[in-house]
Amino acid sequence: MDDDDRPTLRGDAANRLAGEPLDALSQADLAARIALLEAEIARVRAHAARALAHRQAAEAVFGAKSP
Repeated sequence: MDDDDRPTLRGDAANRLAGEPLDALSQADLAARIALLEAEIARVRAHAARALAHRQAAEAVFGAKSP
């Protein structure tokens, strides 16, 4: 992914992490970094799923929000 294609959140730690050079990292360091990032992705996906379920439950009770 090119730097111009990467989504950004101002001040976001993941965005800063994505800009760090990888050249100095060993294979073990890279594997550990990948494992950490995959765990973070799973955490964010789980939170997004809970947030969606919460919204859907609220919409079922109160009705969908008008655009």
